[in-house]
Amino acid sequence: MRIIFFGTSSFAVPILEALLKHYEVAAVVTQPDAKVGRKKILTPPPVKEFLEVRLLKEVSLRQIEILQPEKLSPIIPRLKEFAPDLMVVAAYGKIIPQAIIDLPPLGCLNLHPSHLPKYRGPSPVQYTNLNGDK
Repeated sequence: MRIIFFGTSSFAVPILEALLKHYEVAAVVTQPDAKVGRKKILTPPPVKEFLEVRLLKEVSLRQIEILQPEKLSPIIPRLKEFAPDLMVVAAYGKIIPQAIIDLPPLGCLNLHPSHLPKYRGPSPVQYTNLNGDK
């Protein structure tokens, strides 16, 4: 099964790691590197950082393409070229257009750490915990 993974934050790293152990991850889409801290140091997102470390260690992972588009619409033709069976999204950080969601025949799986749609917004995990939800 060919998978395209969308993820950015550290929440997404263990999910990507599990997928890499069991499936063919053809591409990873993550947010562009961003300036961080007082000194505005250009820093890759945790998903890219994880992949770069893994790619140095494992020759088999060097075939994974890392895409960091500002906007998703322009990369739709490239995503089609991967011919994914499934897409997995975990803490990507942007709304994915329907044209991308409809690409894989098995659909798009969104993994989220909270109760959707009940706790949308910037603090879904915190609200889940504060309200005592399991």
